[in-house]
Amino acid sequence: MTLANWQEPPYNRWAFQHVRELIPTARISRGSGAVWRLPRAERDLSRVRVRAAGRRIRLASLLEQTYTDGFLVLHRGRIVTEHYANGLTPDTTHLLMSVSKSVVSSVVGVLVGRGLLRPSDLVTDHLPDLRGTSFEECTVRHLLDMRAGTRFEEDYANLEADVRVYEEVYLWRPRSGRRLPDDIVSYYRILENAGPHGGPFGYRSILTDVLGWVAERVSNARLADLIARELWQPMGAEFDAEITVDAHGNAMADGGMCCTLRDLARFGQLMLQRGRRARRDIVPSAWVRDTLTPDADTVRAFAGEARRRGLPTGSYYRNQWWVIDPSRPSFMASGINGQMVLVDVPTSVVIAKLSTWPEALPPDLPGLTRSACLDLARQLAEELD
Repeated sequence: MTLANWQEPPYNRWAFQHVRELIPTARISRGSGAVWRLPRAERDLSRVRVRAAGRRIRLASLLEQTYTDGFLVLHRGRIVTEHYANGLTPDTTHLLMSVSKSVVSSVVGVLVGRGLLRPSDLVTDHLPDLRGTSFEECTVRHLLDMRAGTRFEEDYANLEADVRVYEEVYLWRPRSGRRLPDDIVSYYRILENAGPHGGPFGYRSILTDVLGWVAERVSNARLADLIARELWQPMGAEFDAEITVDAHGNAMADGGMCCTLRDLARFGQLMLQRGRRARRDIVPSAWVRDTLTPDADTVRAFAGEARRRGLPTGSYYRNQWWVIDPSRPSFMASGINGQMVLVDVPTSVVIAKLSTWPEALPPDLPGLTRSACLDLARQLAEELD
């Protein structure tokens, strides 16, 4: 295993659980507070058949076919099933990839709720370092909804694409000899625009990294400490998490976070509860409500992507969450290679899944996994309600 191949099979099956041994990380402390206890109401779901891609398949087979490392289902806050494979254990952290984006967005929501930040703010109002760059006239909202004009190719299969090249700056990949900055903050300055800010949705991970820098600047805290203070600790996380950093200590906000399966499920449950745990608002309910309230412009901007991904008409991307069915609503945080937390509001079901798909985005596995999990949520609600 090397820094050049750790994201590829079969190496990723080990590497995604040992990221801190490959790449520098910053600790996201759970602190010393009480753990959010998850009551257990377990049952054997392995033989349950779920509908996936037009056929019914046993859940156990689905988990195997989708390279599952961890799978946890909550119904009304109670653990219905908890499954570990490939050496993953309850106290093992696993790479979240772009599920990290939704965590960062939730912290941004906290800052917005405190009046430290507004989605309508210009990025350069908080990051004067980016004046005179492609981020002029870009708003925080453009970053949140992936509607900045930034040119950034997100083709994971192409090692020459921006999404793979910038990994050299983040220490995820060995240096190739390209003339690249030593840190990600300097990298932002060399980016150009492909179109105006506020145009159609275009998934570009680098926008979340800029968003993370905005959050650091307005809070005067490093991102790892900010996540710990505003989310991980008040949420009652059971274990520390971590996030990868570049050579200057800048966190990879878009995909570098690692946490345990149960803590990922707790995060999903927090969002199901509109950001509230017990009597405390952790993520402002107004922020969750904004995420789940579609507007015509957001839906229109996402329409092409919805068709491409096979998502229902009316689905959209808001505040770094995929709202896959606004009528329910059902929404999810999603990362390449099979990371997911799915929140289905009407069934009160949260599903957390950690995986090591052999490709970043295999053509069949995202839709297969999503439809199967939604069907499982429906079946559980019918049986347990």
